[in-house]
Order: sequence, then C-alpha cells, then structure tokens
Amino acid sequence: MTAIEFENISKQYRLGLVSTKTLSHDIRRFWITNVLGKEDPYLKIGETNDRSTKGSSEYVWALKDINFKVEQGDVLGIIGKNGAGKSTLLKLLSKVTGPTTGVIRAKGRIGSLLEVGTGFHQEMTGRENIYLNGAILGMTKHEISKKLDEIIDFSGCERYIDTPVKRYSSGMMVRLGFAVAAHLDPEILVVDEVLAVGDAEFQKKAIGKMQEVSSGEGRTVLFVSHNMASVRKLCKTGVVLKNGSVDFTGTADDAVEHYMTLDVFREEYFKDITEKMRNPNMLKYVYFERIAFASQKNKFASKEPIEMELDVCATRDVPEARINFTIFGLDDIPVGGVSNVQTFSIKAGEHKKIGLTIKNHNLAYGDYKMSFSTGIGNYTTGQKDYDIVCNILKFRIERTDVSQNENFVQWNPCWGRIMFDSETVVL
Repeated sequence: MTAIEFENISKQYRLGLVSTKTLSHDIRRFWITNVLGKEDPYLKIGETNDRSTKGSSEYVWALKDINFKVEQGDVLGIIGKNGAGKSTLLKLLSKVTGPTTGVIRAKGRIGSLLEVGTGFHQEMTGRENIYLNGAILGMTKHEISKKLDEIIDFSGCERYIDTPVKRYSSGMMVRLGFAVAAHLDPEILVVDEVLAVGDAEFQKKAIGKMQEVSSGEGRTVLFVSHNMASVRKLCKTGVVLKNGSVDFTGTADDAVEHYMTLDVFREEYFKDITEKMRNPNMLKYVYFERIAFASQKNKFASKEPIEMELDVCATRDVPEARINFTIFGLDDIPVGGVSNVQTFSIKAGEHKKIGLTIKNHNLAYGDYKMSFSTGIGNYTTGQKDYDIVCNILKFRIERTDVSQNENFVQWNPCWGRIMFDSETVVL
C-alpha cells in the first residue's frame, strides 16, 4: 500500500524576496490564479537550482517535477549534494511550506525532525515540550503520559528533563527531539540530517529505533543523510536528487553507488601537482611534480595491473627515498596501501621518473581514489614523510565475470589490513 505519493511537485522561490516585489505584481498574480483560475504567469520563468552558478533570472526552482511513491513500511533514503532540494522536499511533506505546483498524498500522521529543536519552545522544559510535541502530532495527554518514561529514558536527558530546553546543548536537543518523534506513534517518520549532531552511541541507538519502527511496526521512514554507511544500513530504497530534480531511484545500495559516482569520476589520467594539492607542512626534500597512469586510461579490470608514472624532484641528496600510496573508496574509507621496501636515490635538483605498478590487486568493481607520499623508512622501522598529496588520481575498476574473480578485495574500514603487491622502478 502506498504511504506517500509525490505527484508533479515543484517549488519556486524568488531569490532574496518573499513576494513578487511590487504590490501591482502581487495583485495581478492573485487575480490570475485565484479569480480567473489560470496558470500562474510567474511559473513560466525560472532557472534550475544550481547553487554553484550565477543565473540570469530572479526565480529559481528549488524542486522541479518530483514524482515518486513510497510504500508503507519502507525506509527511503533521500541523498544528494547540499542544495539539491532534500530539506525542501521534507518541509513540503511536513507542511512547513506548500508546493508551488503538484500534490502530495500522505496516509497517516507525520512526525518530523527537520532540524535541531524542531517544534520546541525554548522557555519550556523538556517534559513540557514532550507534551507540546505530542499535542501537535494529535496525541491525547493520556497517550503521551503512557510513553513519557520511555521517551525520557531513550533520550538520555533524564537529569535535565525539567530544565528549559534553551539550556540544552544541540546534541541534547536532537536526542529529545528524536525520542519524541519516534515514540509518539507517527505513521510516517521524517528525519533530516539531524542525527549527524548526535554522538556515535546515540546515532547507533537512533538507527536501531528507525529499523524497529519500520520493520517491526510497519511505519514509513524518510531519512536524509550524507552518511552513506547509515543509508546503506538503514534504508531499503533510495532517491538521488540533483539540482532540484530526481536523478535516480532504486535500491539503497544502487542509489548510494549512483550518488558516489555523480560528478566525481572524470576521464583524467594525469595530474600536474601544484602547491595547493600538497600538504604544506612537509619538508619537500623529495616532492612530486606529476602523477599519471602510464596507459593513459583510468579504467581497469580487477586482475589488470595498474601502472603509473611519477615525476619527482629533490631539494637535497636522499640516498634511500620511498614512494608510498593509499587507495580509498569514494567514501574516504581506506582500502589499503603500500609502504614500499624498494628505494631509490636522488640528488639535489635532480628530476626522476619513477614507475609504480600495482599487481594482483583484485579490487571489487567501483570507483577509487589514491593518495601518495614520498619519504624514508617504512611502517615497521619508522617513517618520515617528505611530501604528501591526497586524493590526486581517481580510477575505476570495471565489472568483470565474478565467477572468474572469486577473491575480490572489498572496501575495508580497517586500515592496514590489505597491503598491495607493488613494484617501483626508476625509468
């Protein structure tokens, strides 16, 4: 059964203004739309919501032609860049503001946690705000009282429950707000980004509660977060928004994969290293000038060696320099890396081209990025870094026949578990 349906939802704003700027325009707009029943003429203008570019129109579409359904009991992750329209969509659903065009159909009571302290009165105590929020959700005083002890216990704010919430920290506000929203039996629970304010222990508890209310109690959850691990763990389906429009719908895993590659992977196979790319605190006794894929491509099969060329230069004589690297997933979790046992010598002012080959990596398909460093020593004997450049090269491992590649290296949150087989040579 469908719990929420967004049908042709759009939201238009005039930048910097509440109305259309002049009284005559406002009266004309009211006459055309409310009296004559015609289309709003101001809806025919406006630009896509791309916050990074300067537009020529004063009107902008925060959301444009949003269409999708959410089934009852589903946990939907809504993801996208900052400014993509995620919070605007949830505000429309929660009736904080209304859509410019389109219809939202929702079955059941909606509990929203859109920002820290949503619906709280700063002068009232935590206990009083629980009753206030419950009343806003349509609960009776008796129903709220039955849940009161459970809410206070879940929030972890018992000691301060009779203190005005204006004295709460942002984390305490989130704890209490989420506890109220989750325990006062809304059929639809809307959570927007606020869990990022809570500590790790509370985030784990909150995600567990959302899983409980969706799977055990059949309630619907809409979850906005930039934490892709939480979206994968919690959500069944996902929607990716881009510049105010739906860019992708599918399973949570597919939505995260689509988002992680959105405008991130480019056909770049080399980088000339500039000062702003490197760590400014390094000694630069041996430093990078250029890093490139030798094959002039950045797409590889899982069993294909990855060959690179690194141009390095020195400011003093270094008899035993090393090249080290780390491979990360696009979520910045390190897969593994190498602290090379192979060394090379370089003199002050000398330029050298170093060949680096990663062999037998068996990386799972997906997108990755690499960081490099020069230095002496290794992780066993102690290492000193001379130059560090982060997230310089990106590459893609393309899908291959899984039956022929049974030992894929999956993304690994435990640093140091995988040490890749590599080889460096002076070219």
